[in-house]
Amino acid sequence: MLIAHYEHRLPADYDLGIIRSRAAQRGRLWDDVPELYFKAFLLRESGRHGATGHSYSSLYLWRKEEAFASFISGRFRSVIDSFGRPAIDTRFALDARRGQGRVARFAYRQDIDIPREADLAEVLAAEAARNQEAASRPAVVAAAVGVDVRQWRITRVQLSEGALEAPPDSVAYQVLYLARPLLDELPG
Repeated sequence: MLIAHYEHRLPADYDLGIIRSRAAQRGRLWDDVPELYFKAFLLRESGRHGATGHSYSSLYLWRKEEAFASFISGRFRSVIDSFGRPAIDTRFALDARRGQGRVARFAYRQDIDIPREADLAEVLAAEAARNQEAASRPAVVAAAVGVDVRQWRITRVQLSEGALEAPPDSVAYQVLYLARPLLDELPG
């Protein structure tokens, strides 16, 4: 599995209604994409949930890396045409779970460096176990944890029905639309 996330910073005076409309219109196009557990259309609005500026982003959980490769060589063209070519953060997914929640309204991302002296096997096992516990919380729709093997960093992602008490170094997003073609196939 692969977690992919990219973000577009928007000008302070950008009409966020355009982004909300885009997510509503384009979201349905992702509801039956093969090999995709979910795609979240995300918004950070200046002054809300800790955001100091506006941004629009997409967060994906792909079942197979080949599906992600097919996406960037095909459907990704509409992103490039609209916003330019963003850097895409990709993470090898250590664990991903569906939760009991049904309608995602918030997404949280937390990046944590793995200390050089840490036992890597222990860290990865602990993160997978931590993710299973996070997914069991009642409001959580989905939780995933991945590792960046270039920078040796853990990325934790949670989608939830409501605001969570997230660690202070987490980034909170509003979920404008959640396409969930294979979400129910994830372990609960």
